[in-house]
Amino acid sequence: MTSRGSRTLRACLLAGGVGDALGAAIEFDRIDRVRGRFGPSGLTDYAPAYGRLGAITDDTQMTLFTLEGLVLARRRGSDPVHEVHLAYERWLRTQGGPEVAHDGWLLDVPALHDLRAPGNTCLTALRSGRLGTVESPINDSKGCGAVMRAAPVGWWSDDVREVFTLATATGALTHGHPSGYLSAGVLAVLVQRLRLGATLPEAVEVARDELARWEGHEEQLALLDLAVELGERGVRPTPELIETALGGGWVGEEALAIGLLTALTARSLADGLLLAVNHSGDSDSTGAICGNLLGTRDGEDSIPAHWRADLELADVIGRLADEAADLFDR
Repeated sequence: MTSRGSRTLRACLLAGGVGDALGAAIEFDRIDRVRGRFGPSGLTDYAPAYGRLGAITDDTQMTLFTLEGLVLARRRGSDPVHEVHLAYERWLRTQGGPEVAHDGWLLDVPALHDLRAPGNTCLTALRSGRLGTVESPINDSKGCGAVMRAAPVGWWSDDVREVFTLATATGALTHGHPSGYLSAGVLAVLVQRLRLGATLPEAVEVARDELARWEGHEEQLALLDLAVELGERGVRPTPELIETALGGGWVGEEALAIGLLTALTARSLADGLLLAVNHSGDSDSTGAICGNLLGTRDGEDSIPAHWRADLELADVIGRLADEAADLFDR
């Protein structure tokens, strides 16, 4: 029998994968083109991407490698930032990068060796051989490549500061701007609080308090507060509102804000994911973030069955989630 922790982690990762897969088909399209392809409501179901329905992108790939690094760190009692960095080097290998030491088992999954529009910042940073840190940034990038992979860090510990710090450290491996790595810290704490039973507004308050302690937090805090304000006003986030108020989601603070607003205003998990992907920006990343939040809060049964059934690598996601939750539950 799977544990509650396992079921919750599976739901977080599967819903994030579904959001990623929904957005994959329209990631580079403006909303007028999306409506032209699918009708006035925009995308309402999986559409072909990378030669199939339900295809994941680099967002889910890197989320899985984040989790594998944390699993190995917990099992060995080793530094989680070091293990996640090694895991990202293994991900880089799947994208045509150099040979690396074989570890874990994700490298043995052939489908993970497909290129799914990997982010240039992640590729460049990892190819450099340097170790980016908050104290010694590797670049000045605040792209959303750090936040979109950060949800598994919410399982590392029940301590807010520990989770926030670990997520920022793993984000800073590739993204050196505060809005790049602090957005990862916020998402990880939101997920942590949700898995421990907080409501989403309660989780936001905790994450906000921790965010405000960090140098360079102002940009992320302002957009976080705007997303919460819009949600409290009951504003239904249209694609036009998302673009005007929050941006396209290509950078960390915008992607987090879009994922949060759509989760706050969602009538159901499916509704939230469709709100999160139907806009003129980085649809797969915002869909993944919204999915991580709603999946953790609402559970696996809230994900429409046909989306779960058609999701690429759903079996891999489930296997890794079960393995990780067993370790973390101890």
